[in-house]
Amino acid sequence: MDAPLLGGACPALNGKTRGAVFTKPSVVEFILDLVGYVPDKPLWQASLLEPSFGAGGFLFEAVARLLNSWRQSDAAGDDSALDDAVRAVELDLATFHDTKAELVKMLVGAGLSELSALRLSKKWLINADFLDHPFSESFGYVVGNPPYVRQELIPDALLERYRQAYTTMVGRADLYVPFFERGLSLLAPEGKLSFICADAWTKNGYGRVLRELVTDRFTLRTYVDMYGADAFENQVGAYPSITVIENAGRGQTRTGAATGTEPAYLKSLARELSASSGTDMTLKRGGAPWLLHANDKQAVIRDLEHRFGTLEQAGCRVGIGVATGADRVFIARLSELDVEESRKLPLAMSRDISRGAFNWTGMGVVNPWQDDVGLVDLGQYPKLAGYLAPHRAALSRRHTAKANPSGRWYKTIDRITPSLTWQPKLLVPDIRGDGDAISYDPGTAYPHHNLYYIVSHEWDLRALQALLRSGVAQLFINAYAVKTGGGYLRFQAQYLRRIRLPSWASLPQDTQRELSESGKTGTKVTPCVVERAYGVKPGSMAFLNERLLSQQIRHSLPQASLGESIFAGSLGRLRP
Repeated sequence: MDAPLLGGACPALNGKTRGAVFTKPSVVEFILDLVGYVPDKPLWQASLLEPSFGAGGFLFEAVARLLNSWRQSDAAGDDSALDDAVRAVELDLATFHDTKAELVKMLVGAGLSELSALRLSKKWLINADFLDHPFSESFGYVVGNPPYVRQELIPDALLERYRQAYTTMVGRADLYVPFFERGLSLLAPEGKLSFICADAWTKNGYGRVLRELVTDRFTLRTYVDMYGADAFENQVGAYPSITVIENAGRGQTRTGAATGTEPAYLKSLARELSASSGTDMTLKRGGAPWLLHANDKQAVIRDLEHRFGTLEQAGCRVGIGVATGADRVFIARLSELDVEESRKLPLAMSRDISRGAFNWTGMGVVNPWQDDVGLVDLGQYPKLAGYLAPHRAALSRRHTAKANPSGRWYKTIDRITPSLTWQPKLLVPDIRGDGDAISYDPGTAYPHHNLYYIVSHEWDLRALQALLRSGVAQLFINAYAVKTGGGYLRFQAQYLRRIRLPSWASLPQDTQRELSESGKTGTKVTPCVVERAYGVKPGSMAFLNERLLSQQIRHSLPQASLGESIFAGSLGRLRP
């Protein structure tokens, strides 16, 4: 969809911000093939809904198939048979009229009279907000590319209305989430919905209610990972997937991955995914993140989840470093922070970490907190007071200080607990391509907010570092986390906590020794050691060897900077 999502309500939004990204025609055809909207069926007797038609990428292909089907039928002489076959919605008025004019041209060019073309375009096209428009009918097919718009771009009053109307609009849910809910509510029995959009909802916290809705009341019939396939005419930074959800009782899911967008290839893939035979899976009820790839790695994850507790249940604790809300004020080289010695701490930064080694580069953070509770009294720390005073106006304007600007203007967003500085811990950078960067700090620095940390009084942290770096962390993070631009993973606390781990005391002594020695030398253990630690069948985690080999190859090649890889383009608003 390439039309403005919010129309005249947000005239300042440019085309890309509103979601002006075109879906390739071959991908549109692929989606219609997957749901079975094909000309050899009596499509004029069916009903198709496109919830945000924009420039008509889905609409025109669907109409072409509809006309082809109709011409081959006994109803070919009566175009009134097409009146209820299509409904398509668009909010932006200018886009609506432009596409309507093109549709009339298409219908006349296909042999319909101008009067019939005008009648059908009037019946088929609706200028409205899909999330607000009342429908009196249900649909056999709901297809399209819902708008991918962040909440901060939606006016507050409209956002609140959506939240009240749609139970799936929770947390930081983007606007495509209620489009799913509304589309599903309009499906006829056995009807199918297929959208192409970002895959975040299948794993992220904000997709929890939508996942629960699908697993409790519908069947995710098909899931296609589009990572690596250029599904859109323009470059986008988010990773899309295609879902086919059927209004039927609980059933099995067929999964696949598209590696290209050539028409012949996608036609073949659609036939394969629609075949009666194949490998299927059944999703569990509830809102848990979905594991949607039937392969050896997923089988291992399910086995480990069945037999072991989480990382925290094994005696570890996961946390995140300090967010200050004003890094330019609170963070500088430790030696240059002109405050009392007790009011500053060495700070671990993401740039201090490389391939599992932590090397502090001298940064520090100002600590305005008492060791027990609350902020310090600036009257007792004149150097700290003098250091902060020039920044008072700016610090007071921060959201974190607005509740009490006179008394809390110099707080950091997160409370600093100095004892964490001197506690041994593993440091985990947020954005990485794999778990290779997990490093060990013997207790020398306080972590910054782009670092997560793991502490434990039960596990040998050096041993845990070796185990996680040997592929275990990436195994779980890759399954549950959403990739950023450039294919990087988010090693966030919510995903780290999904890692399954045996208790340290349960490991054989020789396995403990191998893990500890590898951690001390900064090396990784072989898959067979990982297999012994988890008590799995020898060879079942041999895929870790492939990962280690790919890392060796990648490390031998020149790399673009992390920033260049991740932020080469903005996050895509996936619209057809």
